[in-house]
Amino acid sequence: MREPLHASARINLEKVEVLLVDDSIPSLNLLSQVLLGFGVGNLTRADGARAAQTLLRERTFDLVISATNMAGVDGYELVKWLRRGALEANRYLAVILVSGHTPPSQVFKGRDAGANFTIAKPITPKIVLERILWAAREDRQFIECETYLGPDRRFKNDGPPAGAKGRRREDPPQALRPPGAPSLESADSEKAKS
Repeated sequence: MREPLHASARINLEKVEVLLVDDSIPSLNLLSQVLLGFGVGNLTRADGARAAQTLLRERTFDLVISATNMAGVDGYELVKWLRRGALEANRYLAVILVSGHTPPSQVFKGRDAGANFTIAKPITPKIVLERILWAAREDRQFIECETYLGPDRRFKNDGPPAGAKGRRREDPPQALRPPGAPSLESADSEKAKS
């Protein structure tokens, strides 16, 4: 469990490399001002996903904050491209999506694309800073499989549900049944026979 940040904690974002992506100049300006107010010293702006892809090929970043709804390639496609692409240096960086439309289906879409978080508009500096710090301190495993590459979708790891086998190396070990005790599978087959 993470220790909470105290109000007296000092955070230095001067050397953090941040890429902002939005095809709306007013939105880029607003996010830029918020991040500059936090002391971010290395801020790069892209006026769309295609421009961001070019920058991500050329440079290494620590954080991407992208709008979801953009003309052409949207923020979800940008995250999928980033996570599944051959850009080893930027493949695992933190990605925060910003969206004006955040029903659960859109939040799940961002999660399934590989984003760390989705922030709802209108943004507040407090929420933006909380999500940046959360992403920086995040200890979720990074999952790589055929259909998904990104942070573990589970925010807590209590292991598999009772009666289920663990699927990941990180799952807490389960107690073994005593020798000779019936397994769950054999108990189910006995019920089916009667």
